[in-house]
Amino acid sequence: MNRVLSVMIPAFNEERTLEVILNHVLERPEVGEVIAVDDGSTDGTWAIMSRFADGDKRVRAFRQDTNRGKGAAVRRAITEIRMPFAVVQDADLEYDPRDYPTLLQPLVEGRADVVYGVRGFAGQTAFSFWFVMGNMAVTTAANLLFDCYISDLESGYKALRADLWRRLNLQGDRFGIEPDITARVLRLGYRIHEVPIRYYARSRAEGKKLTWLDGLRALGDLVRIRLTPYNGLFGRTADPAYHRERQRQLSLRHPLM
Repeated sequence: MNRVLSVMIPAFNEERTLEVILNHVLERPEVGEVIAVDDGSTDGTWAIMSRFADGDKRVRAFRQDTNRGKGAAVRRAITEIRMPFAVVQDADLEYDPRDYPTLLQPLVEGRADVVYGVRGFAGQTAFSFWFVMGNMAVTTAANLLFDCYISDLESGYKALRADLWRRLNLQGDRFGIEPDITARVLRLGYRIHEVPIRYYARSRAEGKKLTWLDGLRALGDLVRIRLTPYNGLFGRTADPAYHRERQRQLSLRHPLM
């Protein structure tokens, strides 16, 4: 699994933790490149990214002139992916890069094209009852709308095959990127493989940005994507035959066969 992973790091005013997480990411042998996107920060975020880009050829830094949201930064990063697989790594310290091997194993073995890290099973700290309940409500809505069963829609650790990232035609700008990814993956017919990860929640005082309004928007996004025609989601270049073939190949890679 060495050097097969692109790590996409969207960041907005994360100078307090960015250097720490970059050091941890770059220590991982799985990491082939880091695509860091400064989403219009007004603090020292860009300076930190630039310094790492100058010091390590695996790091490429990009800057958005204005703050457009996590989703816009992730969509910018997707256009730069060079490795076979890619994961979103938040710039805070909530998600632990030591979980990369767990996320990558089903992808590398060809058993899945989409792997989500589920918070809570490997150990976690949560800061708010209502935050957890909101995530459960949004996740339940996705399960009902798409007739699936996933445990943690809002997980920040979403690892996908690079070619699938490019074909999702994502549109979300802010935190709507999370339901956007999940709903589009499910509309394409992929099954989401879940693995346990560590999670260290930060509080509002520590910079947590997600609010209850984002939860309401997520519900609306899920309904909208469920009802939008296929070509309206994936564009005129949508290729259903590609996805059917990928899913056929995945079905042949059962770990016990």
